[in-house]
Amino acid sequence: MKKVILNFKKTVSIISIMLLVGVGCVNLDETPLDFTSPDNFYGTVGQIEASLTGAMGALYSQWGNYSYGWGPFHDDHIYGRDLVFSASHGTWCWEAHYGAVAILNSVIAALNEDKLGPTVPQADKDVLMAQAKFLRGFNYFWLVRLYGDVPIITEDTDVVAGEIVRDPIANVYDLIIADLQVAEANLPDAWEEGKGGRPSKWAAKTLLAKVYITMATAPMNNTAYYQNARDKAKDVIDNGPYDLVADVREVFALENKFSPEIMFSFNATEDDIATPPQIWLPGSMAFGWGDFALEKDWAEAYPEQPRKDAYMILYDWDSTSYLDWDGTHTPHLRKYVYNSREVMESLNTWANIPLIRFADALLLFAEAENQVNGGPTQAAVDAVNRVIDRANDYVDNPSHPKLTTSMSQAEFDAAVIDERGLELFFEYDRWFDLVRKRILCEKVRDAMKVNCDENDYLWPIPYTDLLLNPNLTQNPGYTSPSD
Repeated sequence: MKKVILNFKKTVSIISIMLLVGVGCVNLDETPLDFTSPDNFYGTVGQIEASLTGAMGALYSQWGNYSYGWGPFHDDHIYGRDLVFSASHGTWCWEAHYGAVAILNSVIAALNEDKLGPTVPQADKDVLMAQAKFLRGFNYFWLVRLYGDVPIITEDTDVVAGEIVRDPIANVYDLIIADLQVAEANLPDAWEEGKGGRPSKWAAKTLLAKVYITMATAPMNNTAYYQNARDKAKDVIDNGPYDLVADVREVFALENKFSPEIMFSFNATEDDIATPPQIWLPGSMAFGWGDFALEKDWAEAYPEQPRKDAYMILYDWDSTSYLDWDGTHTPHLRKYVYNSREVMESLNTWANIPLIRFADALLLFAEAENQVNGGPTQAAVDAVNRVIDRANDYVDNPSHPKLTTSMSQAEFDAAVIDERGLELFFEYDRWFDLVRKRILCEKVRDAMKVNCDENDYLWPIPYTDLLLNPNLTQNPGYTSPSD
């Protein structure tokens, strides 16, 4: 259900974003020798790498976007949400992703024009292009899942004279796959020390597996892509250098930010900190604001196992329980508050938010393998049980038993999706799983069900873009300028 509430704060059209990045500076009679304009930028590897970092910075900053961006995501894990979306719901996501795309298109154009020149080896240029294509595919993957048909703007698009229209979902996925295939072919197996935040070819393969499994599910429902997803995830599991962190209590430890389990993340450092940990902390813990508590029904149903204590804050510093659900004592997320108490009370954290983990690859494989074979194979069962075993400290747990080949295809599929929720919550996966499996209205708490309908599976196209560009159309259930 939608409300036609308009909010014009911070609205920026995608054309404006592209122009801000792509339009040159005014010519001066005298140009300082060290002056850098769009015409002479991207002439060094350092400038291109800085732009790639800037593209990620468009998505993740201390108090902005995906560092503090759970606001628009109203899944069954987040406390106190509803499904009454305004016409401005999630506008910052649109702006952030198209802002990143604008930067990446400039990088790709510069590499195509060979602005680096003959002194830089072609192999190095290929790796830079692969990073840019990975990030562009990553951005469009978020856009197409949030908004459906979206404008495809590439390095070849004339945003001044061109007609910006919404392209069909299938065309957007064609671009995503093409970009990620370039990344897969040219990214390194691993990066040397000090470059751990960059995507590897295995991250590209895993992201491709996620793209394929999304295409196999709603809204495209092209089940042929399950095999593509299975094959990519299997390649990662069988041949990649990644593995699970053995102890579930150590998955999110700061020293494991670039462990063999973490394949790609939003990165923070001591010099460029993430949003202060108070957003994750409940009650009086380190002056906690408790902005993102866990949903009561979901957290209560979470299996009793070591993973629950490892991933959730259930007690404060004085061992006061947060299980009584009185409004102030509500379980919160532990994943991003593994700093010491002293550091947290100083309002600092440099925790990362993972975007691709090896656990994700295992669960993608299990889901796809089950669908390809018409039921769970031993390989599918083994993959998901690696995640369950770790969650249970490698002992049998009646409250969360391992899966078996005796399950039906539907039972196993539902169990894998549930396991994704238990393992990957607050890693920006749950909303997309509920959407692609079309189970949002089934899984949300009872109070939300009355406001849940098919229109909730897409977010609104920002009103300002619709106002400035009559070629764009609104998604069903939201307000348009013509209304």
